[in-house]
Amino acid sequence: MDARISLILVTVDCLRADHCSFMGYKRPTTPFLDSLARESSVFPTAVVAGVPTYYSFPAIMASRFPLALGREVLGLAPEEANLASALKENGYATAFFGAGNPYLSARFGYDFGFDTFRDFLHDLAQSSSPNGSSTPRGARWTDGVNRILEKASHRIPGIATAYDELYFQYCQRQLPAAASLDVLRRFPAADVIVDGARAWLASIEKNPFFLWLHFMDAHSPYYPTEKGLRIFGESSLTPLRARYLNAYWNRFDIGSERLRRHCDEVIAMYDSGVRWVDAQLSRLVEILRQFNRWENSIFAFTADHGEEFLEHDRRYHAPSLVEELIHVPLILRVPGSKNEPVSSNPFSLVHLAPTLLAAADLPIPPEFQGRSHWKQIQEGTEWSEPAISECIAGCTNPFNLDQRREARLLSIREARYKLRLNFDTGASDLFDLQADPGEQAPLSRAAAKPERRRLLQAALDHLRKSGTRPSSEDYLRALLRDVDLNVTSPLAATGSNAVV
Repeated sequence: MDARISLILVTVDCLRADHCSFMGYKRPTTPFLDSLARESSVFPTAVVAGVPTYYSFPAIMASRFPLALGREVLGLAPEEANLASALKENGYATAFFGAGNPYLSARFGYDFGFDTFRDFLHDLAQSSSPNGSSTPRGARWTDGVNRILEKASHRIPGIATAYDELYFQYCQRQLPAAASLDVLRRFPAADVIVDGARAWLASIEKNPFFLWLHFMDAHSPYYPTEKGLRIFGESSLTPLRARYLNAYWNRFDIGSERLRRHCDEVIAMYDSGVRWVDAQLSRLVEILRQFNRWENSIFAFTADHGEEFLEHDRRYHAPSLVEELIHVPLILRVPGSKNEPVSSNPFSLVHLAPTLLAAADLPIPPEFQGRSHWKQIQEGTEWSEPAISECIAGCTNPFNLDQRREARLLSIREARYKLRLNFDTGASDLFDLQADPGEQAPLSRAAAKPERRRLLQAALDHLRKSGTRPSSEDYLRALLRDVDLNVTSPLAATGSNAVV
């Protein structure tokens, strides 16, 4: 067997740090990862470099801030150096199995460096079902009499709300029965992804490998597996109730107070999805043990961003830099490591790829913007630089080029203080996360002046670096690809909300 250590990267879409039991969550969402955490490095404050997926993964895979190539660039530039390409160049077998996130696809550059790249997007296109819809065929707002009534009701004060509610309830009753949660599920469940990984692992013999798995079980619409519900103690959830809850949660004609009546049930479905991922990771590790690969493999577990459940009167994960979205779990298991306590200072995921390569004793591509923290992790010492996160405000459909050019949101996160800048509104909000972990009350301008000045300087330094593109060739290649995407994608013309 090749003595070089293998590498497994697991990412979970929409998984917030405070919904993992190894991070202190009250519900047992991650019992297997809890046990793994005891022999691993657990990062108290891992922070993504952007939200949502299309602003997060350039940092995770290519160690690059999401806007470093310009806000016009989506995903990775064609043939941009990344974790997979670095490992492939060093003789590793490489594979990706991802549960159908359209932004983690070949058209956005994520296949570069992979021998096997399975994004399951073709499977989703072939298996799309009308049973997942919240509105019955022939009874949509834009159809016939319903459209007339909707317009009329919204001209009469006090009637619009009642009509909207009646029509919503009518639509739910008219939908065809769903035989199971599997019929409703939008993305392949975690067991399907692990099955693909198992077949691939059996095919590579004794070569060192890099395996990246991306799970969508925690992503909306929230349709956990029947088995996941049973092991999590939520087996009373029916397909009818799950569909109703998802449809209700997706309403934008009502306020947060009415949504809160179902918030606990929605969170239970979300948590059940997390629990199923945990169960399948236990199975994955058992498979690795059967192949005698586990003891010579680095294992990293994290997420691309979190999820909001009305903490700031918002749902899901549209571009924003609140803690619920940027604070994610991170476990790093390296065989033979001493597993010293990890610094509580923020660890940006822009540093993850170089840290993993250093842990594997492999060279780090010079194009990477992050740097390895492996030495500090081994020694249990601190790092001091803040974690920077950025995205474009309002860019819920990045296929719309106009949305990509809107104003930047920027967050500078230290252990205690966090500065959020909105270049659209001009807001500059400083939070003391020790006193106000929920970011509900920004400090006054007169408070914490040295801290505000320090974080503003870090923001300025970051923006200056962003003004100089690290590779004009990468930028131009990405622009040429995006011209094709803008022409061929149906989402570009519809203005559809495409956040995933």
